[in-house]
Amino acid sequence: MGQFPKGVGVARILLRFALAGASLAALGQAPAVAGGKHQPAPPPARPNLVIFLADDLGRDVPPWGDGNARTPNITQLAKDGVSFDRAFVASPACAPSRAALLTGLMPARNGAEANQQAPRDDVRKLPAYLHDQGYEVVAFGKVSHYRQTGMYGFDHYEHDNFHDPEGIPSAIRWLKARKDKSKPLAIFVGSNWPHVPWPTTTEGYDPAALKLPPKTVDTDITRDARARYYAAVSRLDQELGDTLAAVDATLGPDTFVLFSSDHGAQWPFGKWNLYDTGTRVPMIVRWRGHVVPNTRTDAMVSWVDILPTLVDLAGGKPAADIDGRSFAAALTTKVRFQGRSEIYTTHNNDGSVNVYPMRSVRTDQWKYINNLHPEYTYTTHIDQWVQRVDSGTYFPSWRRAAAKDPAAKDIVTRYFHRPAEELYDVKADPEERHNLATEPRYAPVLKRLRARLAAWRAAQKDDHPVAGTPHFEEGPIDGVPAPGKAQPAPAAGDD
Repeated sequence: MGQFPKGVGVARILLRFALAGASLAALGQAPAVAGGKHQPAPPPARPNLVIFLADDLGRDVPPWGDGNARTPNITQLAKDGVSFDRAFVASPACAPSRAALLTGLMPARNGAEANQQAPRDDVRKLPAYLHDQGYEVVAFGKVSHYRQTGMYGFDHYEHDNFHDPEGIPSAIRWLKARKDKSKPLAIFVGSNWPHVPWPTTTEGYDPAALKLPPKTVDTDITRDARARYYAAVSRLDQELGDTLAAVDATLGPDTFVLFSSDHGAQWPFGKWNLYDTGTRVPMIVRWRGHVVPNTRTDAMVSWVDILPTLVDLAGGKPAADIDGRSFAAALTTKVRFQGRSEIYTTHNNDGSVNVYPMRSVRTDQWKYINNLHPEYTYTTHIDQWVQRVDSGTYFPSWRRAAAKDPAAKDIVTRYFHRPAEELYDVKADPEERHNLATEPRYAPVLKRLRARLAAWRAAQKDDHPVAGTPHFEEGPIDGVPAPGKAQPAPAAGDD
């Protein structure tokens, strides 16, 4: 991953002194003195840690400019904390994204490269780091990829099934019933919203009034689907509000809280894509007394950075050879935190439904995507499972519109067929509409980023075979397989 500027180590030391000072101040005393000699100061305070993870939530919420969604709790959390405007995941699929968070390693290094693939047993995981600092570490709901949660070493976990409605209530019940508070707590809470299937009604959202995302074909059924997505976002927001109320009541309002999502929405050009709509996610930290409320940072950070940040705040030190770097300095210091110079992201496949390996490097201004097999047809659940009651139900209307509308045809073609290289000026073109890879004047930029990505892949040993059977055609519009061709079957847990 791109490295943080020098000085972060100093900031980390200052942070620990600050935490120690805060602990003494809370006791109203200076370090004890006995016999004229200073006694060792108490160890740094170890804050309780709450990590709340959304499932398939893009930056489709008001703190990042989406006026469609009704999310009072996310909006209030942003007012109470610091919002990270350029937070990115390691991979835009559930299992590899969450494995990167829980190991501090990119997919090629932890072993979870494909969706539904778990990290290797020999990779050290976040609960073990926090155990070293004396923490109780628990998980509720979708924290890792469903049943993989039991492989990560949590002291306790519950309700890790697909779309289990009891995930959030169980976390709240457990917090309220917790008796032994001798250890600091790290609790991971994973909502299933707004992952598909979305609510069957729009729950008060008016499809006709919505502003649709870029690169969307505007049809009635698409608007209905988008409204149901926002209904799912509002359900997530309610679960967040309920969880925070329980946290404040049981752990105290000064608890460290981090809110984020594992990747973008299940929408064309979102999830399973290396465009910002797939890899750039909401992230907010609330930590009263430490974080300046209602502030923002444009520092680029990655989900692999969450592990070392939590370990840092807990008073520990992660392994030096992980990919993550602590951003704790962004939370408590007044010096502007620079963040990463580059963000790297990867995607491989989700069984045989979604076989389209791609790699990307993003800087402050540029995004370079290398589609490793441009001869493949890009496919996902959206276009392959159109007979299911989920986000794919509207996609046939896009393809029918493409038959008579050039703008719709351009969107659908961009979805299915991609060149080997894509280059975007993300400052001038944040929606990544204009591929500059073939324009001669940008050849030096292309060459430089191509070399950076190749060097990073070599260092990561990112050269493993990609499983799954690729697609070479777009498939029937109505979702019915042609004679003699098998329709991909849903995998356990959908994704």
